[in-house]
Amino acid sequence: MKDVITVREYARLTTQPVPDGSLDLAQVSPSAFDYLCELSASFSRSGASLLVQQDGSRALKLDSYVGFVETPCGTRLEILPKHTERDGCRDESRELLQRMIQTALDLPSREAGAADLKLFDAPLSEWVMRQFLDALDYLIKRGLRFDYQRVEEEQRFLRGQLNVVAQMRQPPGRQHHFQIRHDIFLPDRPENRLLKRALEKVCTNTQEPGNWRLAHELRSLLQEIPASRDIRQDFKQWRSDRLMAHYQPIRPWCELILGEQSPLSVAGDWRGISLLFPMERLFEQYVEVLLRRQLPAGASLLPQRSSEYLCWHQGQRMFQLRPDLLLNYNKQCWVLDTKWKLLDGADRQSKYGLSQADFYQLFAYGHRYLPGEGEMVLIYPRTERFSQPLEHYRFDNGGNLTLWVLPFDLQKQRLVLPEHAALQPSIASLFPQPTVGSTAGIAGAASGEAIAL
Repeated sequence: MKDVITVREYARLTTQPVPDGSLDLAQVSPSAFDYLCELSASFSRSGASLLVQQDGSRALKLDSYVGFVETPCGTRLEILPKHTERDGCRDESRELLQRMIQTALDLPSREAGAADLKLFDAPLSEWVMRQFLDALDYLIKRGLRFDYQRVEEEQRFLRGQLNVVAQMRQPPGRQHHFQIRHDIFLPDRPENRLLKRALEKVCTNTQEPGNWRLAHELRSLLQEIPASRDIRQDFKQWRSDRLMAHYQPIRPWCELILGEQSPLSVAGDWRGISLLFPMERLFEQYVEVLLRRQLPAGASLLPQRSSEYLCWHQGQRMFQLRPDLLLNYNKQCWVLDTKWKLLDGADRQSKYGLSQADFYQLFAYGHRYLPGEGEMVLIYPRTERFSQPLEHYRFDNGGNLTLWVLPFDLQKQRLVLPEHAALQPSIASLFPQPTVGSTAGIAGAASGEAIAL
């Protein structure tokens, strides 16, 4: 298996030799360097943020994208989330990224025992391909769906129906040939063609011996199925009725491999395995899914609401306001906004790392969605330096509009609320904290659900 360059967000890439073992500095080949520059330029032209930023003549600085990129020269770059300032946490960061992607995209997983969770130590791309191969192996054992295909051909014998019109148009001397039409029971259907296309991509790109062996075994079983030539059209024709229910678990993995579900697809002539996710968006979806699971009955969590605007001009509304999450329960409303940034709860002088622009944004949300009275929440990832909520902020002396800055525990998958009940926001009643005796159980359940391989 070729070496994979593993770094994390905001790492520097250079063509000069660097010490091994760091997640914040790595060496890449000149050809890979140039490809990343071209890829970043294509992102900019399409309206997305830059993948890398130029840092000197032969150095690049990564932005807040995570995932996996393969260059035409064979360089494989794995980008992990920067959820801690500590170095040497590659396995922990990789496990976190797998869990976040699986939760945010609602990807199915196979059940596995606790002893199996740590056995598959491989980059993100190999992990995704392994999930697809396991799902395809299970599907084939259950049985592929076949469908009848209408065939019209000329034969020396009768089979099925005689095409009378075509037979009457036969030229003299060919009356002994029959124009017939009949049905053949074949596995050539959109779902199977997409699976074959994804499997061929896995066979070409996988470097892990176990994946390579299983992929080629499955490829021999799907030999008679043609690969999809129109991916989008075949996905539109993917059926989800009762007879195709056993195909549903594999569809998300197939979409991920073929680039139909990845938040950011890599365009261009090179078609290697590339999975890139904007970390801000991934964290937002991860928090949304987990909070929705914990809500009491009757509560609703609405993402990306866009009903309010900042101002009016000549009778027209301008500058749409779109908070990440809007929570409603018992005629009460809360505005929630997620930020993927590492705060320092002890650095009061630098305002803990908070952005003034974010506070302006929340101030506008509060006056449009909460009419200047209520509670808002800024959610940041929990780290060693930011493990407890900050004291609340008030936007006026009367205290009618309040902002809370809360950490979200990525391992236990829950909001961290103030310990004293008197200091807790009103939203705390919707997300009760676990008791001391149940903390270990919750942590174990979270890790067990995270990466069932």
